[in-house]
Amino acid sequence: MKGVLLVNLGSPESPTPKDVKPYLDEFLMDKYVIDVPYLLRAFLVRGIILRKRPEESAHAYQKIWWKEGSPLIVLSERMHKKVAEKSDIPVELAMRYGSMTIEKGLKKLHDKGVTDVLLFPLYPQYAMASTLTIEVLAEKIRKEHFPEMKITNFPAFYNDPNYINVLSNSINEHLKGFDYDQLVFSYHGIPERHIRKTDKTKSHKKFITNQMCCEVGTPEAEFCYRTHCYETTRLVAEKLQLPKDKYCVTFQSRLAGDKWLEPYTDVEIDNMPAKGIKKIAVVTPAFVTDCLETLEEIAMRAKEDFEAKGGEEFLAIPCLNDDEQWVDTVTLWIKDWAAKN
Repeated sequence: MKGVLLVNLGSPESPTPKDVKPYLDEFLMDKYVIDVPYLLRAFLVRGIILRKRPEESAHAYQKIWWKEGSPLIVLSERMHKKVAEKSDIPVELAMRYGSMTIEKGLKKLHDKGVTDVLLFPLYPQYAMASTLTIEVLAEKIRKEHFPEMKITNFPAFYNDPNYINVLSNSINEHLKGFDYDQLVFSYHGIPERHIRKTDKTKSHKKFITNQMCCEVGTPEAEFCYRTHCYETTRLVAEKLQLPKDKYCVTFQSRLAGDKWLEPYTDVEIDNMPAKGIKKIAVVTPAFVTDCLETLEEIAMRAKEDFEAKGGEEFLAIPCLNDDEQWVDTVTLWIKDWAAKN
């Protein structure tokens, strides 16, 4: 019997330092997130970061928390419910971090008699710190607890025509009536070395800002997050017929101490008013669900900084969340997989 496990990032149980700390510990101690030897990672995370970060992050979570709970969890559950209702096979939801574990999700499918699982990371672009960590953990759990199960990994869908169509339609709908100077495609940042580590061809040597580093369709592009981001942007711009001077690609949420993908979202947005760019819209295509990074970092913090620098209008475009076209697209992918396997 076939089944599907949708997997998103996760969330603390509550927006309090007490609950944020173990969540951050699990997240930052993941060797695919901070990819340094264990002892150094433990020193950085537990000896330095977790001394102040839980309180700071809790404050940020408090600004976006809903009565129903974490926006990421609530929105993921809404999307999951709609997909499950439209699918002919069991569909469950899990999170990479937090209490809604992948093990619990696989067990729910197992208890329903599922032996053939489509593992569906809810990330359009492939990255070591998002897609790979989900795939590795799911396989580990399968071997330990559900050896009779078969897991198929759903591939990155950054250039899938259906996804591009849904994303483009969503952006276009939210831009109606908004005369913007610049549309910012802000993707989650990662250290440059992550791309080199996932590149099996070992061809990544130097990154040139605002230029694609790989040719789409080549072996080196298969797991290149940076190429996936630029290609998503290119396809959407082509679909919406955006003039080249009206949009840009940036990367957000970096940590200090490493060389991360550039240009940086906060720096670029802060510099725009001085260049005469006073009205901007920001879309975050690395996420399909609104979360701390979109609701607080972009819609609140980036907006405040932009306006403080002289910006006049700032539009944060929501993620796809439980948009009906997005739900239909995911359902279609599930049905296609089930029919072919």
